[in-house]
Parts: sequence; structure tokens; C-alpha cells
Amino acid sequence: MVKKYVLVDNEGSKYLVEKGKREFSTTFGQVNLRDLKEGKPIKTHIGHEFQVYEARFVDLFQRARRGPQVILPKDAGAILANTGIGPGCKVLDAGAGSGWMTLVLANAVGPKGKVFSYERNSDFAKLAKSNFEYFEMKNITLKDADIYNGISEKNLDLINLDLPEPWQVIEHAENALKVGGFLSVYLPNTTQIQQFCDKLSKNKNFKIVKVCEEIERDWKVEDKVLRPEHHMLGHTAFLIFARRIA
Repeated sequence: MVKKYVLVDNEGSKYLVEKGKREFSTTFGQVNLRDLKEGKPIKTHIGHEFQVYEARFVDLFQRARRGPQVILPKDAGAILANTGIGPGCKVLDAGAGSGWMTLVLANAVGPKGKVFSYERNSDFAKLAKSNFEYFEMKNITLKDADIYNGISEKNLDLINLDLPEPWQVIEHAENALKVGGFLSVYLPNTTQIQQFCDKLSKNKNFKIVKVCEEIERDWKVEDKVLRPEHHMLGHTAFLIFARRIA
């Protein structure tokens, strides 16, 4: 495993690099990657200084490739917070798409946990696989499968769905989730919410816990300026959280 590092300067310039026997070119000159050491500043050949940190999961996301729509951090965080997923959990994510949410789940459950990622589109699956390999995640099983046709795993703690018609998965989810396990659904349109909730309400083994959306607004903090940014990340999708109660 090649260690990855983040180079950051006082102006906020940021680079993700790997330690090795080569020079790395930046806007501020070249850095000798053989000399990288966490916590020890490094200078370019023209004297520009960078702080050096070991790359964390969040740093690697700047290199994650993106194809189809992804579940962004604000929504991914809500899914983790509302389902209590943590180390050792066994979860399923469908459809994988670019693999972003699968990666978030794999990071949350840790090496003792397990994530099954379903994706029926072969091009998306290849993209997701390349992201999994870059993150060097060993706890992900990528399945070339259509979850509408069924789920082979059992005793899952969470099933996360980012699909056009998640109501087709309700019966499969009932059989795959352990009692107390969660079903989370990511949907962009209110008509989809209505159809899913109507179908789920007919299943006595599930209870809807929450329907919500997450709105994120950054603020500008600079000298004497303290105000919201002009642009914000508003609606991305609605989140539905349900739990298997019997």
C-alpha cells in the first residue's frame, strides 16, 4: 500500500500526492516526494512551503471519479446519522453508480464490517470498481446484479437504495434485513416518495421513521465579512428512513 499525503499551504492550495521517487510539480514549484514526512513542512525548489498531512478518507474524495449522479456528503452523513451504522455492520447499497455512497458505508463499517454493492449497469460498475480500488477498500463486494430481481444476503443492518423504483425492492428488503435493521431511500421527486410510502405502508413489518431533505448553506468568513455565500447547495433529493419492526 502506497501512502498518500495532502500538501496544504497558507493560501489554501491543496494537493493529494503519493510518496515516491519523483518530483511533483505545483503552481509554486517542484516538490521532492521522497522527502515527505507527516507533520513536517516541505518546501518547493523555489522556497514555497507546504504542510504535510497523511491523507484521510475525505481527502481521497477529490480523486474519486464521478459518472452518474452521486449521493453527496450532506445526504450521506444524514444516512449514517439516522441509521446508526458503524464498525462491524453488514450493509447493502444499490445502485452503486460511481460507488461514492458504497465507499462512505465501507469507511463507516470498517474492516470488520461488510458492504455489498449492487449495480446492473456494466459501465457504472467498472467506474465504481476503479474507485474502490483507488481507496483500497477490502470490505466491499461489488455485484453485477439487478436488485429488483432479489437480494441473496441475509441479516443486514442497512439497505440503502438510490433507484428510480425502490418500491420494487420492499419485499426483498423485508427478507434480507434483520429485525431492527434500516431501509434508507434516496429519491429526487415527491411523486416517488408518495408511491414508495404508499407501498411500504401496506407492509406490517416496516415502519416509516422519517422523511426529510438536507439543505446546506456555506458562510463567507473573511476579515470583517460574515454572511451567507451567494450560492448554496439546496435540494438534491429526499431521504426516507424506515425500519423493519418484525
